Amino acid sequence: MQTILVCDDERDIVSALQIYLNAEGYRVLEAYNGREALAILSHEEVHLVLLDIMMPAMDGLSVLTILRESYNLPVILLTAKSEDTDKVIGLNVGADDYVTKPFNPVELLARVRSQLRRYLRLGGGTVKPAQVQIGGICLDDEAKSVTLEGEKVDLTPREYDILKLLMQNAGTVFSPKEIYRRIWQEEPYGAEKAIAVHVRHLREKLEINPAEPRWLKVVWGRGYKMESENR
Repeated sequence: MQTILVCDDERDIVSALQIYLNAEGYRVLEAYNGREALAILSHEEVHLVLLDIMMPAMDGLSVLTILRESYNLPVILLTAKSEDTDKVIGLNVGADDYVTKPFNPVELLARVRSQLRRYLRLGGGTVKPAQVQIGGICLDDEAKSVTLEGEKVDLTPREYDILKLLMQNAGTVFSPKEIYRRIWQEEPYGAEKAIAVHVRHLREKLEINPAEPRWLKVVWGRGYKMESENR
């Protein structure tokens, strides 16, 4: 069953979309602002997003910009007729399609089916593994636990999320700002210092010699990465 995230600050629209999509056999997750949508994406497997442009807390275009840094799933914008400029901007920053309000349910469902077919055909449904092991460090995302050489390691939620991001993307360098956006779901202010502190704590808990880490590496001038065993 494919999962669709519907994000719109108008609850009547979300309810209507849920009815249409459930009738077609889709699982529907609901969000009423951009921050809620990003929070759901961080812990749920989602195959398509229906995203309103004009919302409080964080507008749809800001959500789309952040979303595209981490996900390649299809996004269909929900727009008003007066938002032509925003439609163009949305398509330029990564939207796959748009539907104008008030929308025709038959047309919307056809666009949803089309985008899902393309996404799944191209292998976009591949999910990050729930359990990742690098060296003696093992992260189990289903149990939300981390072990080092079989011994449980106590991490704060932020430390866990940062480690998960780096381990599931081993070898990829993330700037402090990228890490902050993905974990905190907001624009980074003073990100470098905050991320440096969390990485230092992770090293103290996971590295044999935190001063000369084997796994949690700094790439000077660029950011941080988790070294791969296959390097």
